[in-house]
Amino acid sequence: MRVHVRQKEAKSVLTKASGFLAGYTHTLNPYSGCSFACSYCYVRQMPVALFHGGEAWGSWVDVKSNAPELLEKELVRAKRRGPVTIFCSSATDPYQPSEAKERITRSLLEVMSGDLALQPDFLFVQTRSPLVTRDADLLARLGDRVRVSLTVETDREDVRRAFTPAAPPVQARLRALRELRARGIPVQATIAPVLPSSADFAERLAGIVDRVCIDDYFMGDGSGGRRTERIGVRAIYDALGLSDWYSRDAYQRVYEQLLRHFPRERVFVSQAGFLP
Repeated sequence: MRVHVRQKEAKSVLTKASGFLAGYTHTLNPYSGCSFACSYCYVRQMPVALFHGGEAWGSWVDVKSNAPELLEKELVRAKRRGPVTIFCSSATDPYQPSEAKERITRSLLEVMSGDLALQPDFLFVQTRSPLVTRDADLLARLGDRVRVSLTVETDREDVRRAFTPAAPPVQARLRALRELRARGIPVQATIAPVLPSSADFAERLAGIVDRVCIDDYFMGDGSGGRRTERIGVRAIYDALGLSDWYSRDAYQRVYEQLLRHFPRERVFVSQAGFLP
């Protein structure tokens, strides 16, 4: 799919957090749109996707070209009011392919990791892209003020290709987690949403990370699974002959696997795994 990348000036970049992310003071999205275009992405059902000139989700990306300058000003104001905790990103992937050229996310990290007076009290970086390793130097400056959450929904590459054909391969994500952890950067593997996986999934993760978050559509799409149902993602499960994985209790089979390889206090379920 051809992706239309446009430069746009944003009016602001820090948005007051609410709902599922109410544990944060702000969310931060370097881009609008996401070319990974994951089949189950709940953002497909949000206004940013539904009212964008009729363009299909995944076919456009708006680059917030002035985001670094805005962030510096907005951080100064926000920190005057108290602690600042930031979730990056809630409606896009900060390390989608456009970031390799645009480097907006890196510029935002330069703002947040430079002057101590501008460092947030906590920064949560949510991505599914190994490109995040490029910025290990900046992430390391934040010490325990940062956590990188790298999505690994499955360990089956055939399942990954069926649900997220434009997203990076599973093995590349696992290597990224290893590299970040070796650099001393706090990381977690995020199985969100839980997709069909092998019986060895939890064991493979245990050799790479010491913290895991698990979530599904019914807990995590903000509508009890209704947004995902409207997207029609169930058809992919049916086509793969894996319909039993599309249910409210499917996550339990992976959760039980995880508890055989991780201490219970290192396995987080849904919202608890995304909080500061």
